[in-house]
Amino acid sequence: MSGQGAGGTPGTRLRRLIQEVVKFGAVGGSGLLVNLLVFNLVRHVTDLQVVRASVLATVVSIISNYIGFRYFAYRDRDKSGRTRELTLFLVFSAIGLVIENGVLYTATYGFGWDGPLQSNVFKFIGIGVATLFRFWSYRSWVFKALVPAAEAPPGREAPVKAQPDRVG
Repeated sequence: MSGQGAGGTPGTRLRRLIQEVVKFGAVGGSGLLVNLLVFNLVRHVTDLQVVRASVLATVVSIISNYIGFRYFAYRDRDKSGRTRELTLFLVFSAIGLVIENGVLYTATYGFGWDGPLQSNVFKFIGIGVATLFRFWSYRSWVFKALVPAAEAPPGREAPVKAQPDRVG
């Protein structure tokens, strides 16, 4: 072992983190566009209230983002526990939905800032705050990195598929 800790040299870890942030940003950027497009479309063609339209748009973007994260940004991560992964993704996404739409709710109903421009500004701010939470939670809990056993610190070895007990 090189003595550099899990993941190699500090420069290598920094490059990996930057690549992860770029991929996360690409998926998140497309999710942002989906979110804002659906939000404004729903606001324009229906009579749904602002926060309800926002929640609907957030749900559509969550679906879009899962596909992007699983098959692009985190395609190299552990795929052995898809049910666990999807469950955690939905739980953390729901928390992000509450954060995102809590900002919009507060602006709309707490301060009366409900014009189209104001709604979009506070929707965008809410998405930004929720994105920080989502980045941390997705990389820490949902799309866990596979760490080669040779580089893993004690207790952080790569997942090993369980073998059935043999009766002999």
